[in-house]
Amino acid sequence: MKISTLLTDDAILAEIGSRIARRRLELQLTQSDVAEQAGIGKRTLERVEAGASAQLSNIIRILRVLELVEGLEGVIPDEQPRPMELLKRKGKVRQRASKPRDADPSSKSASQSAQQIKEPKPWSWDDDT
Repeated sequence: MKISTLLTDDAILAEIGSRIARRRLELQLTQSDVAEQAGIGKRTLERVEAGASAQLSNIIRILRVLELVEGLEGVIPDEQPRPMELLKRKGKVRQRASKPRDADPSSKSASQSAQQIKEPKPWSWDDDT
């Protein structure tokens, strides 16, 4: 099965577990062998292969034993900034994400404008209403 955005989280976990089990069998390793080499419990490996959620560190340990850790490069590739982007930022590395800015400040919605016009009534101790 191909992993895609159409699959649920549980289906993706099940597919990953199935692929780990197939690779383990391909290398002719038992669950006990892989768990021992990875430094995790056999039950943890059983749960991963069954499609249960697991800690990322345990998954990495399993992938290392199964000689699949290099495949993680494709999961989150190390993207290099484009040359024009470097020129715009003058060599500075981006540290934070930002929200898109409004090009036209007059394009605010009516509800935003109404909220800005209403000023809250000052609070005092003798207000019981």
